[in-house]
Amino acid sequence: MGSRVQPGKPTITDVARRAGVSKSLVSLVMREAEHVSPARRQAVKKAAAELGYRPNAMARSLVQRRTHIVGVMLSDLHNPFFADVVAGIQDEAARFGYQVLVNTGNRDGVREVGAMETLLQLRADGMILAGPVVDDDVILRASREVPIVLVGREAHGETVDSVTNDDRAGGEVAVEHCVSLGHSLIAHIDGGHGAGAPDRRRGYEQAMMRLGLGAFISVVSGTFTEEGGHRGCIELLARRPRPTAIFVSNDLAAIGALNAIEESGLKVPEDVSLVGYDNTSLAALRHISLTTIHQPRVDMGQLALRTLIERIDQGRSLPARVVLSPSLVTRASTARPRRDASVGDLGIGV
Repeated sequence: MGSRVQPGKPTITDVARRAGVSKSLVSLVMREAEHVSPARRQAVKKAAAELGYRPNAMARSLVQRRTHIVGVMLSDLHNPFFADVVAGIQDEAARFGYQVLVNTGNRDGVREVGAMETLLQLRADGMILAGPVVDDDVILRASREVPIVLVGREAHGETVDSVTNDDRAGGEVAVEHCVSLGHSLIAHIDGGHGAGAPDRRRGYEQAMMRLGLGAFISVVSGTFTEEGGHRGCIELLARRPRPTAIFVSNDLAAIGALNAIEESGLKVPEDVSLVGYDNTSLAALRHISLTTIHQPRVDMGQLALRTLIERIDQGRSLPARVVLSPSLVTRASTARPRRDASVGDLGIGV
């Protein structure tokens, strides 16, 4: 047979002609099907390489009714927490032969609905939603079309799975650390509507009550952003008595709080101790050295992908709720309170 190729992108017909085989055999080789002789397999792959041929994934997906694409929607592309989650998802997806398609709703419920719809229109075989703020009923409706796993947010309903950190326990650990250093005036900048934020606040409040510090509970509204942490910290620093320790809802917001403290002429940890949440790469930077609550971000991404594959490939129907335990990572942003800022010196008493 001849080996002439028509102008434009090479087709399966061109590969078959170059290799001297049928189109059906080329299709079998491209699908890595068995029962093809080594000689013919090698001839087809050689012809495809010479021509620069790529299989039409969309056409193949129409036949197989599968795209082998996992859609991933991230809450915030600026937060390094999600970069680590995606790294875990991609590592595990490659092992199972899936491609990953990423988009974001930028912490906005309406935009998240649009982002999810885009992934559905692209015929993703399943979706992983990392830190979504969209309403539960929207997620439940989408889960009737494809399997869905939430990362960092508890799932509701039989058709949605989740991989989370025990955020309530994480909030408690943050308070316990501050108390162990001698702090009583411990405040919290919450994460607003961010995934996991209510449980972190609940953990803070429960620990303060349990440790006899209920009278000193002090919470301001924030967001999972530097702006939210900065704004919340400015409000806390204006209060009297001023807190000697602040637990911030995530590391990104803690960076904003750190800036606010320094702008106010105060020092961390000499005047105010600071605790974040996530243990992202930001927290480990030497000039920040943030004490924080660790979430195994890469592991969470890997577990989310495996949980999704159990639905897609293995047909699991029962809901999966994977909850990981938090841990404290102590760095330079926390220390014992100044003696003149202690509760006893204020005449409050614990």
